[in-house]
Amino acid sequence: MTEAPHIPPGAVPEPPVPPGGGSGVGRQRRVARAVLRGSEVPVRKPTVEELGIDVTGQDWRRSGVGDGTIEVAMVTGGGRPGVDWVLMRVAGDPAGRVLVYDRHEWECFLDGVRNGEFDDGVPLDALE
Repeated sequence: MTEAPHIPPGAVPEPPVPPGGGSGVGRQRRVARAVLRGSEVPVRKPTVEELGIDVTGQDWRRSGVGDGTIEVAMVTGGGRPGVDWVLMRVAGDPAGRVLVYDRHEWECFLDGVRNGEFDDGVPLDALE
C-alpha cells in the first residue's frame, strides 16, 4: 500500500488544476487519484493569520479614496523566508477580509491587466 503524501500541519489539500481550470467533481477525483497514487497533493495558500502577518502594520497602497477602494500591500517573508506575498483587501470591508497572492499569481494578474483581459468586465456607462 502506498503512503499518503505529507501535508504540513494546518494545510488543507487542494487538487491540481489543469491548464483549462477545473472544479467540482472532476477536481475531487483528481485529488483522490493523487492520494491513491501517493503523489504530492498541492495545498491551499496560507491565510495572513497562518503566515503571522500583522495587516495593521503594512504599507497599504490604495486605488482611490473612501470605502470600497482596493488596497494592496507587498510582504516579504511572512512566515516563509524567501517568499513574497501580495495582500489585497477592500477598504471599509466590515469583515476585514484579506486575500493572499504569491508573487507569481500577482505577476500573472498584472500581465492580464496590461493585455486587456479584464477590459470587458463592466461597461463604463454602468459605473456612472
